[in-house]
Amino acid sequence: MKKLSVFCVALLGLFQVACAPPPAEPIRIGFIGGLTSANSDNGQAGLNALNMVVEQFNRAGGLQGRLVELVTRDDAQNAETAARSAQDLVDAKVDVVIGPFTSSMAGVVVPITGKAGIFQVSPTITAMDFHGRNDNLFRINRTTRDNARDYARVMVGRGQKRFAIAYDLRNRTFTESWLEEFRTATRALNAEVVSAVPYESSEATDFDGVVRQMLARPTDSLFFISGALDVARLAQAARKQAPQLPIGASEWAATEQLIDLGGPVVEGLLIVQNYDRDDSSPRFKEFSDAYFKRFQRNPGYSSVATHDAATVVLQALRNRDAGETLQQAALHSGPFQGLQQEMAFDANGDTVRKVYFTEIREGRYRRVER
Repeated sequence: MKKLSVFCVALLGLFQVACAPPPAEPIRIGFIGGLTSANSDNGQAGLNALNMVVEQFNRAGGLQGRLVELVTRDDAQNAETAARSAQDLVDAKVDVVIGPFTSSMAGVVVPITGKAGIFQVSPTITAMDFHGRNDNLFRINRTTRDNARDYARVMVGRGQKRFAIAYDLRNRTFTESWLEEFRTATRALNAEVVSAVPYESSEATDFDGVVRQMLARPTDSLFFISGALDVARLAQAARKQAPQLPIGASEWAATEQLIDLGGPVVEGLLIVQNYDRDDSSPRFKEFSDAYFKRFQRNPGYSSVATHDAATVVLQALRNRDAGETLQQAALHSGPFQGLQQEMAFDANGDTVRKVYFTEIREGRYRRVER
């Protein structure tokens, strides 16, 4: 009789296991960014932040038991690689994509994900090609027009009227957009771009030669529309050839790696940040401390922007009604509270973001009044 009871209990257990509901289908969030290119610091910092947010979300139980599964792909800052990676995300049937991190890669990726009806949120792209378009894309960052106008106002306000610019063609969707907006902004202030030197970043790039071309005409300032690694190399060449001239760089280079790579040659460099590095609020400090503990470095602008992008995605997922696309849910779910700023999006997925001008002084980004 005792053996029969044990058998019955075991049978009941098997029956319960057999009748248990299957595990909930995961929420698949795709990530795409440059993880292996020379300017991989942005993509890697963004992926670090996204991993932190997803882990926290899953530890809290996910969305009604559904956990997030990350599907990560590298675009390598290469059009062919980016196209393959974007198609991989489509084939994986991800619910949403976070990334890419450069405008040139967005030009490749967004048409592929958009055609598949996948909602996409880019933490950092700014080129005007993606402004004012209903393309299934939300952008966390402001535009090249906004940033170029602010730079022009600040630098002309410092007495600079003639600008020599170098710009990297590997991210030409961004760099050419930035240059054109800066030309327009400086003309409105009775200043001018006296030379604009295009180059294609590679190990073999002659950065001394690029700076020599920049100095072919008299100039008041040297400015670089490039990633952090190239800005460090260009600054080194500038300090050798024209140490008296002020230097600046576009927001693309505003990473932790710039100071690590540039050292003394980037001292005094003017650069804008799309977040406040000196923020002491509990929300930001908690994130920053956790990031440093995990990765042994401070979060950069792409880390902060990716955290905010993930906030938009997860809030939209929570608020989505039956039969509604995730983009539609995002449009009615705002405003969204980011780490430092509240985000509200228009019908095209564009938003406004506050920025802070900094100079590198004593190995740190330090706020300057504009």
